Amino acid sequence: MPNIKIKYFTDKIEKLKYIDGKSDWIDLRAASDVKLEKGEFKLIPLGVAMQLPEGYEAHIVPRSSTFKNFGIIQTNHQGVVDSSYCGDDDQWFMPVYALRDTEIHVNDRICQFRIMENQPKIEFEEVACLEGDSRGGFGSTGKQ
Repeated sequence: MPNIKIKYFTDKIEKLKYIDGKSDWIDLRAASDVKLEKGEFKLIPLGVAMQLPEGYEAHIVPRSSTFKNFGIIQTNHQGVVDSSYCGDDDQWFMPVYALRDTEIHVNDRICQFRIMENQPKIEFEEVACLEGDSRGGFGSTGKQ
């Protein structure tokens, strides 16, 4: 199991914990009170910095209830923190856009993360034809 060094920027948020068997995503919390007006963008501090092991990265996404509870969306839809963002002042933030007036309070769970191994090195091989069956269209529906 990789050892993750973590620095907290405030004592007002709950410490992170991995809950084995429930989910492999870990909740992150707002580290300050934030008021947003509809149409406003802000970076919400998450109160933590981590030193990820070489070869790992963190993927940060909203919780399933974030939009319903707060009316915000994460502007980059998924944040990626690589192992080089590990300095003493490298606090994690969630960039958000408000679709309605809202307030977020210290310790509100607004997003979640998981730690993943970096993609292995790959090479692309250009071919004239692929061997799979064509489904046509988009995704699993096959419809355009």
